[in-house]
Amino acid sequence: MKKVLILFGGNSFEHEISCKSVNFIIKNIDTNLFEYSVAGLDYNNNLYKVDKYLYINKNWKNNIKEQVIDIVSYFKSFDIIFPIIHGNTLEDGKLQSLFELFNIKYVGSNSYSSLISYDKLITKILLEKYSIPQVPYYIYNKDLNIKDIKFPVIVKPCKCGSSIGISIANNKKELKNSIKKALKYDSQIIIEKFIKNNRELECAILQKKHKLVISDIGEIINNGKWYDYDSKYESKTNTVISDIDDKIKKEIKFYCSKIFKILNCSNLSRIDFLYDIENKKLYFNEINTMPGFTDISMYPKLMENEGISFKNLITNLLLL
Repeated sequence: MKKVLILFGGNSFEHEISCKSVNFIIKNIDTNLFEYSVAGLDYNNNLYKVDKYLYINKNWKNNIKEQVIDIVSYFKSFDIIFPIIHGNTLEDGKLQSLFELFNIKYVGSNSYSSLISYDKLITKILLEKYSIPQVPYYIYNKDLNIKDIKFPVIVKPCKCGSSIGISIANNKKELKNSIKKALKYDSQIIIEKFIKNNRELECAILQKKHKLVISDIGEIINNGKWYDYDSKYESKTNTVISDIDDKIKKEIKFYCSKIFKILNCSNLSRIDFLYDIENKKLYFNEINTMPGFTDISMYPKLMENEGISFKNLITNLLLL
């Protein structure tokens, strides 16, 4: 039986989302194939063994069994690690670098691919070279002339996920407030044209050896102005299989395969797009190398639509 460590938490603004995801993995892991343990990294990246039979939430320290001091030896005692961590600590490649240094097997993309994919600006610059269509954007710096900006725009920290730190600006005053908000999460910011009349489309990818399973296209049916943090994790936003034209679906799948390969991703990812209804244009939005695994997350739902149950999805990832 394969020994698996499910690792969550970390020094990330998305720490709480990781806590939600780990319960999904625990609930759906095949205990006939895998003997699993659970460990959590706190906000200082101290590692603790956690009781796997208790529901894990943001107050997970009540579940602690003991602190792990020799972290590398502990990690090496498992056949594979499933690091269900979002944002800093994992999606920026830090943990993968540790795993790679000590030859520890893990689920997900390598340190280099994770770092590139997590930085929205680097991703944009790289994908521009391969003619991947993207929304027009500005790089925020001291040389940026606000007078050149056409509103509305959406302001984003370059290195943050789950729509944290993102806001819409309709004028110069709102832009200054949005920049101030984004700077709380990252020192680098991008400012994108905000497409008012758009459809938010997502596609899930699962790598099976040398074959990519690329899902049908999901769509966010959101009652709010845009798919913000509350929409993703707190509200009852609907996620459905999109009824968008098959030509657009085919185009999205083509770009998904291309982006996954350009960024040299591994195992899994979710890639998001925007479709400008008025101008009938498709744009790449962002890639997530460790997408959410909550009960309402798009990634497992899209794979379930492909006939891959939640349990088989986790099994596939752990046997890669």
